Order: sequence, then C-alpha cells, then structure tokens
Amino acid sequence: MKFHPSLVSGRVDSPLGPVVIAVTDQGLAGVWFDGQKHLPDMTDWAVDDAHPMIVRAGQQLTRYFNGEAATFDMPLDLSGGTGFQQAVWQALLAIPRGATTSYGAISANIGNPAAVRAVGAAVGRNPVSVIVPCHRVLGSDGSLTGYAGGLDRKIALLQLEGVLL
Repeated sequence: MKFHPSLVSGRVDSPLGPVVIAVTDQGLAGVWFDGQKHLPDMTDWAVDDAHPMIVRAGQQLTRYFNGEAATFDMPLDLSGGTGFQQAVWQALLAIPRGATTSYGAISANIGNPAAVRAVGAAVGRNPVSVIVPCHRVLGSDGSLTGYAGGLDRKIALLQLEGVLL
C-alpha cells in the first residue's frame, strides 16, 4: 500500500479496542484496530486526534457500535491500493449490513471468477476496516475465515449487524 504523504492519523476508542483512523484531503484512508495484521508503518504520519475528519469518523464508528447507524457517510480515499484492490474494496462496499458473501462471489462480481485467492488477499489488506465491510466475507461454505483484525472482532461485528453464526 502506498499512502498519501499528507496523511493525518488519530486514535479513538471502540468496544473492540483502540482504533487508528487515517485521513487525507480526499477522505478516509484507513481504519485499523490496534494489533491488526497488515498495520502500516505510521512513524512518519502527522498525528491530530482533533482533525475534523478523524472526529467525524470516530463519531460515526461510535454510532455504528451503539447500533444507532447502519451506514457510514464519509468520503473514502482508497487510492493507496492497486486497481484490482480498489475494485475488490468497492465490491465490499456493496455488501449490505446484515448480509454476507463469499470470496468467490466477489471474484465473479468484479469480472474475474478465477481470482478467488487474489480477492482474499485484497480483502485482507482492506485499509478501512468496519467501514469497508471486509468482515462480511465468509468462506464458500459459510465458515468464518481470517480477518486481519482477529476472528473475535469479526464475530462481534457480524453479531452486531444481526448475522446469525
């Protein structure tokens, strides 16, 4: 992933642990749980917990975790990913709350049905956890599969959204 040099980050608390939020002038570029796989090196990022877009994202996440909001209303900056990754992340955005899909279905939806493993890799590298709902992707048999934030968090997010496991 290549992140924009003007990226600004901040931290907020969530019921599933601390979250790092990253933004650019174009929009929300990252949401990661502490300890999440594929966590980028943030040493050179500016830190501003009071940045208006970080505050807005934190408020929307709080409403989501409290069950008060089903969707997010934030511009996204997914430009750090490859064209393929961006196509996968856009497909994730189409999965409605309370629904799940499979890696194979996403592969078919983006017009590349043979790319199931590559889709899995792109889902795992999703930089905007929760908001770009990679937690809604299950194995072809409906089984829980990996989640960069940890399976316990994936289960909690799906249960919050009313998905019966």
